[in-house]
This record gives sequence, structure tokens and C-alpha cells, in this order.
Amino acid sequence: MDPKQFEQYVIAPALELLGLDSPAARALMLGTAAQESGLGHYLRQVGGGPALGVFQMEPATYHDIWNNFLKYHPEITQRLARRWPVQPKAEEMITDLLLAAVMCRLHYRRVSAPLPEAGDVSGLAAYWKRHYNTPQGAGTVSEFVHNWGRLVGGRA
Repeated sequence: MDPKQFEQYVIAPALELLGLDSPAARALMLGTAAQESGLGHYLRQVGGGPALGVFQMEPATYHDIWNNFLKYHPEITQRLARRWPVQPKAEEMITDLLLAAVMCRLHYRRVSAPLPEAGDVSGLAAYWKRHYNTPQGAGTVSEFVHNWGRLVGGRA
């Protein structure tokens, strides 16, 4: 998937819907998609795992955001209700790029640590590893940096 179009037509609208747009959030999400799915190359986790969509979010994480995080953030819930009056099924992240992007950003929104600078690819990679992939996850910071260079290029 073209990273410029993905940012313009998926990431930016998702961030605007949430009221959470920033260069750092855009870069982090672009890097997350590059690392997690090869920027849309895979829409289901390879090997039969549960992760779904371009950001490879597991249904358990998806439901935790809807059922626990959002109940404490009615302002975000109201924004989401304009687009999704009823909670979509987790599987819809495979076909609904906007939903997948919204959920990715909300996953990061649960973290209290500030986002790294948009141009700090190593910082974005470390943030992704700590807060999205988790220390026990198979992905590495160096893979993220490599996939950024391969799929996103100099866009930071």
C-alpha cells in the first residue's frame, strides 16, 4: 500500500475523527502498520494467530478498549458513535481500514507516556515495542526500523 495514500486517506481521517491528530501520531501509526502487516500486505495474522487488520490487533485488545477504556472516555465514545452507532465486530478491522486505524490510535492513547517525535524512527520503534508489541512479543525495534525504511522510506 502506498504510505502517502494510507496516511492521507486512512490515518489522518481516523485521527481527525478522534481529535488526536499530530505528526507524531501519524508517524507512529504508519510505522505500526509497516511493522505489523507489511503496510497492509497481511490482513490476518500469519500462522493462525488471532491478530486482525492492517495494524494486527488481537480481538481481546479490541474488546478491552471498547469495554474498559472507552467507558472512562465519553468524549471519545461520542465521536465514535457518529461513525459506529453500534460497536462493530472485531473482525471488521480486516475490511474497515478506518476502524482499524481508530483502534490502533486508541490502543496507544491508553499509554500515559508521551509519543516520540515524528522524525525519531528509533524512538517510534521503541515506543511501538514497549506499548504495542510488548516486551514478550516476537517483533524487534530493529525490524521496525528496517520495515520503516523499506515500506515508508524517508517519511518521518
